[in-house]
Amino acid sequence: MNNLCPRFEKAMQLFGKRWVGLILFELLKGPKRFSEMEAELPISGRILSERLKMLEQEKIVERRVYSDFPVRIEYLLSDKGLALEPVIKDIQGWAETWITPEEIEAEEDASSSKA
Repeated sequence: MNNLCPRFEKAMQLFGKRWVGLILFELLKGPKRFSEMEAELPISGRILSERLKMLEQEKIVERRVYSDFPVRIEYLLSDKGLALEPVIKDIQGWAETWITPEEIEAEEDASSSKA
């Protein structure tokens, strides 16, 4: 019997968490403040905070505190996080090729009817 590679399984669990992909995609554009990400992503502040802490613990995201007045905090991808850029771009390319606008609309319709 073939077992999944534990490293692959951990990576899939990490990146399979809701919103992680969008957060990483956003941070590929460069350092962001929490409020910028919260404004640009369709995610609650609580969930964004949880995901950023998790990505920080995994050493994928760095949190930098600048002692300006007022204090400024930015989030950016670490070297480990930046190494995901080709993977994220490959997923984006795959999605643009294989996921149709109709599939997105159907998913949005299904989630709005649940609310």
